[in-house]
Amino acid sequence: MNRTERLHAVAESLRRAGARGRTAAQLAEEFEVSSRTVKRDLAALEAGGLPVWGRTGPGGGYGLAESSSLPPVNLTPTQALALSAAVAATRHAPFSDSARAASRKVLDVLDPLARRRARALADRVWVDVREGAPRRVASVLEQALVDQRTVNLTYVDARGQRTRREVEPMIFALTGGRWLVVAWCRLRDDVRWFDVSRIRAATATRRPCSGHDVSEIGTPPETAMPVGV
Repeated sequence: MNRTERLHAVAESLRRAGARGRTAAQLAEEFEVSSRTVKRDLAALEAGGLPVWGRTGPGGGYGLAESSSLPPVNLTPTQALALSAAVAATRHAPFSDSARAASRKVLDVLDPLARRRARALADRVWVDVREGAPRRVASVLEQALVDQRTVNLTYVDARGQRTRREVEPMIFALTGGRWLVVAWCRLRDDVRWFDVSRIRAATATRRPCSGHDVSEIGTPPETAMPVGV
């Protein structure tokens, strides 16, 4: 999770806490950062206009003024269930941690009755998702795609051969239940498809991608399409 995503997540954590607020130590544990980093994040949120309050002493902590709460979201219980099921079924998809944060954000501001009904219905939907890349690998790939920076990969192919290579991320693709990152491989000087579950390590660089276009990947199958926003 990069700093921008963490700032949004900290704000949502404070909003969910309501009037009781959260301590710096609780936030530090939740986001796996130091208390000093949490306090810098809170200062940045306040400087950006978010109404953050702070109390010192026993029972103190940080929170958001009630005026910052969102109005109820007009979703039916089944719509809320569909959102939760989609997120759960793609927990190894690119940007899945952001998807979970967005889902919580929506569910937290539902009408209480709709939220209770959605939670009851959720017990009737089960998912079994195959393992994907560790979050430490996925986060590097996601941010490199967004920033268009190269990544150094340690990759193990289907024959068990391990290689190290520098790649330029182009797209993520889901096919046959597997998530792949399609990238320009500087080692092979060509487009290559990497199964993210076979990536053992990923390290971002500061080197920009050289500008290879998605069209260089080739023609997608008729059943494939970009996600719509």
